Amino acid sequence: MRYLVTGATGFIGAEVVRQLTDAGHQVVAIVRDPAQATAADGDSPLLRPEVLLVQGDITKKETLRAPMAGVDGVFHIAGWYKIGARDKTPAFTTNVEGTRNVLETAGELAVGKIVYTSTLAVFSDTHGQVVNEDYSFAGKHISVYDASKWKAHYEVAVPLIREGLPAVIVQPGAVYGPGDRGPIADTLVTYLRGKLPLIPEKSAYCWGHVTDTAQAHLLAMEKGRIGESYIVAGPGHELSRVLTMVEQLTGVPLPRLHSSPRLLKTVSRLMKLIDRLHPLEGTFSPETLRVGAGATYLGTSAKAVRELGISMRPIEEGLRESLSWYLELAGEDAHEGSVIHES
Repeated sequence: MRYLVTGATGFIGAEVVRQLTDAGHQVVAIVRDPAQATAADGDSPLLRPEVLLVQGDITKKETLRAPMAGVDGVFHIAGWYKIGARDKTPAFTTNVEGTRNVLETAGELAVGKIVYTSTLAVFSDTHGQVVNEDYSFAGKHISVYDASKWKAHYEVAVPLIREGLPAVIVQPGAVYGPGDRGPIADTLVTYLRGKLPLIPEKSAYCWGHVTDTAQAHLLAMEKGRIGESYIVAGPGHELSRVLTMVEQLTGVPLPRLHSSPRLLKTVSRLMKLIDRLHPLEGTFSPETLRVGAGATYLGTSAKAVRELGISMRPIEEGLRESLSWYLELAGEDAHEGSVIHES
């Protein structure tokens, strides 16, 4: 089979490409700069002969038609994912209009099947509730990423599916593992360097190893029912619990200071006032503090397990397999004596 993948240079996308080529499929990967994409390390799946790199940009619809022509299926994984970024314009340009461009082009070319990567974050803070695909969120999202992905999911993908687009939607949770350079990596690397100032209480996510998350995408293409959404998130754990597991595995001591959701919300409101005078980004931006103030992004993958046969490894196993990556990112600044302990 011949598949087109957007976001092939990204965290999930690169693993999807790897698994597709391992399975003997041909891949067309849309990248903004083929030369830069091939400058990756020798293990990059983009360097495999089964992968055709084509210059394109999902925000420019005219660049999508030629590479998409003749493919059997499309994996639309590309997206903008930043929390606490100063420039939030790309959130809607990429996540909403880019998704519209990809899905409309696939429909116009009568592509056989599309897997669109949404996110569990379209449900925003579930306030401790473990939700399923029928959950409906109403209210103000706590991050621009959440809001833009909600708009792409419900105002672009769902209407096009109702009009006949042969698409399946997958909703990952917090994805971690080798290759991660996102917010989870930022948190773990900061901790491994001994520079995490405090542990936020109550914040909880569904943790999915990147290999399992990518495999869920392939299963959605193979077995997913057209028009259906599937949560493909791993088991739910509080961030504080995951950090405790990392402490046990590495010996890096946890910060003694814990912060309640109420305190972080108060600090977030204060930082919002400061942000008006001096724009903030990263750890101390109002948005980052809101997300860390006890928000829970929790959902059940029961439907995907039942219909697709996905399998998500326990967080303890996944962390043990992934910590060498995060320690490598921490580099020379890693906490003295940090090492992965067998358990």
